[in-house]
Order: sequence, then C-alpha cells, then structure tokens
Amino acid sequence: MQVRFLELARSGGLVQPLPHVERWLLRMLVSRRSEPSDNQNTWVANTPSTYSHDKFSSMRSTCRMKKINHNNSRRMMGECMTGNLIDDCWRCDNQWRQHRQALAKCALGAGSNVVGGANGRIYVVTDDSDADAVNPIPGTLRYGAIQQEPLWITFSQDMSIHLRNELILTSFKTIDGRGFNVHIAGGAGLTLQSISNVIIHGVHIHDTVPTGPATVRSSMTHSGGRGRTDGDAINIYSSHDIWIDHCYFANGADGLVDVTMGSTGVTISNNYFTDHDKVILLGAHPRDMFDMHMRVTVAYNHFGPRLIERLPRFCRIRHGCVHVLNNMYEGWGMYAIGGSEGPTIVSQGNVFTAPNGGNKEVSKRLQDGDDGSLSNWNWQSSGDVFLNGAFFTASGAPLGSQVYSTALNDVTALPATMVATITADAGPLACASEGIC
Repeated sequence: MQVRFLELARSGGLVQPLPHVERWLLRMLVSRRSEPSDNQNTWVANTPSTYSHDKFSSMRSTCRMKKINHNNSRRMMGECMTGNLIDDCWRCDNQWRQHRQALAKCALGAGSNVVGGANGRIYVVTDDSDADAVNPIPGTLRYGAIQQEPLWITFSQDMSIHLRNELILTSFKTIDGRGFNVHIAGGAGLTLQSISNVIIHGVHIHDTVPTGPATVRSSMTHSGGRGRTDGDAINIYSSHDIWIDHCYFANGADGLVDVTMGSTGVTISNNYFTDHDKVILLGAHPRDMFDMHMRVTVAYNHFGPRLIERLPRFCRIRHGCVHVLNNMYEGWGMYAIGGSEGPTIVSQGNVFTAPNGGNKEVSKRLQDGDDGSLSNWNWQSSGDVFLNGAFFTASGAPLGSQVYSTALNDVTALPATMVATITADAGPLACASEGIC
C-alpha cells in the first residue's frame, strides 16, 4: 500500500481528491529531522567569518516530498501537520527558535536549492531606523543586508521600518521575521539584483513608494548612484535561487513581486496578497529572450480581495516555465493568469473563485505582437476547482508531455479539496514565544 501511494505522488496522481487517506499520506511523504544549526552565535558587528556551502549541502536531504522517514518523533508531530508541505517541514518543531536555519531545508519547487543565510551567523536587527543609505548604522536591517558574508537576519522586537531608499541585498541572506510583527512600509522596497540565495520570510511589505535618485550602498565595498525606483515591494532582477515565503503584500506603487531580466530558480509560497493592481510580474519585456530559461513556482498563496491583474500575470515571458499549485484565488479584476510570448504554464490543484460579474476566465493570452499562434502555447490545468463560473482555457501539448518537465520541478500538487487548509495561514505567522509555531 505504501509503495502504491508513493507511485501516485511521483506520477502526479495526488491532484485528484483522496479524502480518506490525505492525512496518512502526508505523514508518510513529508519528513524533517530537527537539528540544531551549526551557527547559533548572534552577531551585530562587522566581523569577518569563514563558511562552507558544502556544509549546508549535507543538511538538505531531509525535507523533500519523496523522502520517507518513519521515526518516532515524526509520528508524534503528525497531529500538528496541516498538509502544507513547507510548513509541515518545520512548524511542528517546538524548538524552531533554536533551529531557525533549518527553515532553509524546506523550500520546494524552482527555488528548492536556496541556501539563504543558513551557513552564516545570526544577525539581530535592533534598530528600525534607516537614516543613511551609504553608511548604515550597525544593528539596522540595511547594515546586515549589505554584508559580504552569509547572515540569517532576525529581529529583536516588533518593528515598522521605513526605508528611505531601496534596500539592496547581497547574496546568501535570510530575512526572518518569525516571532515578531515586522513591517517594511511607507518607503522603498527590496532589490535583489544580480545575486543568489536569498530567503525572505515572515514580513509585511506594503505601501511601498518610488524613491531616488540617490546614492545607495549595495555592499561593504561599493556604493553608487541609483535612478528612481518603480516602487515595487520586491524586485528580483538577474538573480537566482530565491524564496519568498509567508509574507504579506499590499498597496505597492507598481508591482508587488517582479521577477525579471533572466532571473530563475524562484519560489513564491505561503504569501497573502491583497489591495493591489499589478501583483506578480514574471518577465518584463517581449525582447527579453533570456527569460525563456526562467523557472518559477507559485504555491500555497492566498490571492485575496481587491486584486486586479497579474495573479500571477505571467506576462511577457518568452517560454518561461511556471508551476502554479494549490493557491487560493479570491476573485480578480482582469484575469488570474495571463501570459504572452508563449510561456509554459501548469496550473494544478488551485481553487479559482471568479468575481461576480466581469471576466470569469482564469487564463488570458495577451499578444504583444510577434507571438505566433496563441492556441499552440503550452498551458494546462489539472485538478483545479473552478467556482462561480470560473474556467481555464487549455492549449498546446497534453499534460504529461516532456515539455512540462522543467515547469513541474518534481513537485506534486495536493488535492484542491485541501487548499483551504493549506493556505489558511498564508502571510506572516503569529508564532508564540514558546512551543510550536
């Protein structure tokens, strides 16, 4: 019996409801051992350190869907599991505060190789100011973000950080807001430009505005002039291995999450989006042919009320590969999923509730000009639930064809009947001071 269910998971059979075995199956498929981090010392000063990426590689084998580990501690934790394969990887550990960096083992999909700051020390943000973008004060978020070494950035208390200019991160960083109510609001957003291995988890990013032109420090060794920003909440530009998880997004001046200029290996999961027009943009321009290699996973998110387009708007991607699974879509203005330049889109196990009146179609093909035949684009839906008249127009090769292998990234969608439970805690988590989160 166990072998049969593992075969179902590998083949994609789990997109059909299996109500009597869902919880048992999830306990079998999801496993994670609780290990203390190798780097638990806390840091606020600019002190050099050495690190090894190979060390983290040896830790990565424990939290993957296809790994089975029937140990006693996992069975004891089983009752707290919700079916959310990311959350079930770490939330049942009542020592998660001591094991913060174990979160990096829990990413799935296109961004599953992300390391973040797991090999580095813990940097605690103690100062919510952002007075100087060129010479930031130790203890501020900006000071930690620009360090050359890997850092796992946490917070000492509830904070509302008003960024006067865009916050430019360096590679191998994690911003971890768990345990406190952390807002980045009313100012600039985050810029991930030509970097890799960044995790942003558990923060509220909202009401971002354009800033600049200004001189901004992008590392400990470089500062330079920056033009005026668009006001995106998070701008991922020519970067790879990025994971955005359990954040709240609303009211950005432009997009909430933009993934452009050849970025790839990105997972956007467990976030709550609301009150915005242009939500997610994957690929910026028809001429950006390098976006044909883009791989993005959009999973377990709640797209809430008062959203207009790009949910996600897979617009202007030349053959980018996107897997949309187990999300909750609570209506839309123009469309839920739109695309141009022939992206490959697989939609599985989502719940789409169409708005009352207006456009009921989930999928919208947008022709920028030299797109060829829109009817041949590879767009497929499997196991989705369509409510209030919503519908998806499929096209191209049937699901199961080799053309979709890059988009799927070995991630199996769960039944759409579980989406309400899986996405119930979308957005930053309210973790208590003790016990499981």
